[in-house]
Amino acid sequence: MTDTPPDIERLIQDVLADLGFDADAAEVARRVRKLNHGLPAEDEFAVICAWLGRTRLLHKLDQHQIPARSKSDFQVPDILAMFEAGGSFLIEVKVCNDRTLSLKPDYYARLMRYADQMGLPLLLAWKHYSLWTLVDIRHVTLARKNFNISHGEAMRQNLLGILAGDVAFKLAEGAGIHLDIAKEQLIETRQTDDGFEETWQMRVTGVHFTVGGGAVRTDLHPETTQLLATWDLEPFEEHSPTHIRQSFTVGAEGVEFAHRALVGLLAWEKRADEPTNWRTLLRSPEITRSIAHFGAALERGLAEGVVHNILHQQPVIIPDFIGQEN
Repeated sequence: MTDTPPDIERLIQDVLADLGFDADAAEVARRVRKLNHGLPAEDEFAVICAWLGRTRLLHKLDQHQIPARSKSDFQVPDILAMFEAGGSFLIEVKVCNDRTLSLKPDYYARLMRYADQMGLPLLLAWKHYSLWTLVDIRHVTLARKNFNISHGEAMRQNLLGILAGDVAFKLAEGAGIHLDIAKEQLIETRQTDDGFEETWQMRVTGVHFTVGGGAVRTDLHPETTQLLATWDLEPFEEHSPTHIRQSFTVGAEGVEFAHRALVGLLAWEKRADEPTNWRTLLRSPEITRSIAHFGAALERGLAEGVVHNILHQQPVIIPDFIGQEN
């Protein structure tokens, strides 16, 4: 069952302002649901920034512009943000799975005109599949018709690390969780084309964790073990006449980003069929229950042998406004 959004009154007010007070109740309900779930990318980006730990303030900008003729001159960005590095920033949020993000010239001009009038740097937050980048909009350059930036260039100029606190990390190969399961009673044996299948009544008799290289550790911090939920672990089973050992371990390949790890942690904490409600998380005092401070958990995991390395990305060009009060 979906929770009632805490700003339901504002959502209803916005819908009635558009449809009128004599609007059909079903249409009002449909539009309210659309408003609540229609801007998930902005909500997701806001939650990520709050969770990464270096955001002082972030709020959405009301884009109901007046007078109406102002829309031909100005485009209000989606978000106003203040990070620990620097002062205030305007952020426009985009979702595009193409390898190039393209902005029409008039749209780009209206965004820039608003930013110039406010005297604030304008950043572009781009979600490409599940990967976020944050770049100075001046890296978006004029091509033949539109202003474009490639995903590769956005990764090279990414500010999400130095502003919001994002990092890349690699868990140690061989780190993982292992379950020992006893076969207590044979329930059924079925013939198959390849042999036979057995159904057993079983019981988990032991759980242990390993660090890099496969060494068993019994003293890992609970948040260190929870880091395993952020990784695509490789499954393996060992069978004996009386037991099965199920292992889920880190392989040799792969690098993950902290902002994507949040998605993995949230998936671990909720039901499999329950979608992530970013709007509700915006107003939650606790974004995740399992790890209080992800950066601290990574550093602890590095010391305990579950994390192999932590990578702090720097953009190729650090804008002049970073580290300055605006």
